[in-house]
Amino acid sequence: MTMKAIFRKFKKEGDVIALFHCISASNGMVMSYQHIGQHSEADYKGLLKITVLANPVEYGPLLKELESIYGCTIQVIKVMK
Repeated sequence: MTMKAIFRKFKKEGDVIALFHCISASNGMVMSYQHIGQHSEADYKGLLKITVLANPVEYGPLLKELESIYGCTIQVIKVMK
């Protein structure tokens, strides 16, 4: 199984967040995951304003953690459709 995720980095704090557009949440939100706080709903459009794309070095540890949790490959994407 493969899941798609986009990895973004908060401009101010530098923390990385994974967004899963294939996992719907309530009110048009998407599911997200961070090291601290773990799973939660997220406003994708709102996050675009306060984050930038994370590079492989920045999102690598979070990607590894997610693949361990889900037991599958995470396909890194750059935009959600």
